[in-house]
Amino acid sequence: MPSNNSSALSQDPTRHALELTGFALTLAYVLFLAGSAVQRYWLIDSAGLPIANDFVNVWAAGKLALEGQPAAAYDWTIHREAEVAALGHDFEGYYGWPYPPTHLFVAAALATLPYLTSLLLWSAATLPLYAAAVRAIIGERLGLLLACAFPGVIWNITANQNGFFTAALIGAFLLQMERRPILAGIFLGLLTYKPQFGILFPVVLAIDGRWRVIASAAATAAVLAAASLLAFGWESWHAFFAWMPVTSAAVFTDGRAGLNKLQSLFGLMRWLGVGMTGAWIAQGTLFACAAVAVLALWRRRVSYEIKAAALAVAVMMATPYIYIYDFPMLAIPLAFLLRLGLRHGFLPYELFAMAVVCGLVLVFPFVAVQTGLAATIIVAAMIARRAAGELYLPSNVTMPETALA
Repeated sequence: MPSNNSSALSQDPTRHALELTGFALTLAYVLFLAGSAVQRYWLIDSAGLPIANDFVNVWAAGKLALEGQPAAAYDWTIHREAEVAALGHDFEGYYGWPYPPTHLFVAAALATLPYLTSLLLWSAATLPLYAAAVRAIIGERLGLLLACAFPGVIWNITANQNGFFTAALIGAFLLQMERRPILAGIFLGLLTYKPQFGILFPVVLAIDGRWRVIASAAATAAVLAAASLLAFGWESWHAFFAWMPVTSAAVFTDGRAGLNKLQSLFGLMRWLGVGMTGAWIAQGTLFACAAVAVLALWRRRVSYEIKAAALAVAVMMATPYIYIYDFPMLAIPLAFLLRLGLRHGFLPYELFAMAVVCGLVLVFPFVAVQTGLAATIIVAAMIARRAAGELYLPSNVTMPETALA
């Protein structure tokens, strides 16, 4: 670990460089979006009609729910007709609705507004939540700029997906778990709208004895499920479970959304031509390794920032179902590493590794391979390096107090 004296000498230039880089990237994203809109590559096409992207599945599902047909959101034929009606024109492909009925509350609320207004509002409302979570983790205003500069931001906005909301919930959960376990559990319960990211959390929480967090999360999930039953009926849940195998086959077996787009080890294996069994074995092995590593780390004497960062990145590695628009999540473990670096000094090549991570996320749409998976693995390696440095401190050296407020 670097000494406090050397850290104090290098912090100001480092922080200034981060500020300049963050400002430049954020400005570049704004100009890119503005130019794309003017050139009719984003939001509206050359005919003046809305461009089809991931958000249309949300608005169409919400519209069906408002019309008293929530279960129809899971029927590909009916739901696609609703998507075409939302855009006012036909388009190639289909944007399925894979979420549990609890997420229909959000979709229905958004569908009360005109399509384009709703689309812009969704990003405008969730981006500040994500940025606030990153800022709170880093612990200073610089965090807002760095949150907006992370490349996952631009790809989530262009897809109008829910990556900001997911990252905000995970960040808030990790921020509150030590001091406000009930509130942390509520955030985790809200995350059940994306069940593929909830695989690892219960395991770690149970082994670590975080029973208040588990109880709060379970209660939140139960309340949401009960409310959705009252609002949308049992038929919506029946449809969700009935269509789940169809969606799974389309994504994992047939690769209709593009196997190269799945930013998981499973996606990489399938893209390379490995069969379903081999891909699942690879993904299952990675899940087991990530779970064992995180559980071992959580039982050791390391700072909470390291534990939180490890859990956040392991959740991304554990799931087979993750796309580039989910990658605002990767800003959460990076924020914990930045917090340690800004307060106690960066390790050699640590900032360079972060730059490589950002570059890998940024280039994905142009190279169309699992660059996001590579970025996730690099972040995991950075966390392991930090953890090793803390684990093997001399016995007469104490770790700095970095507990989150």
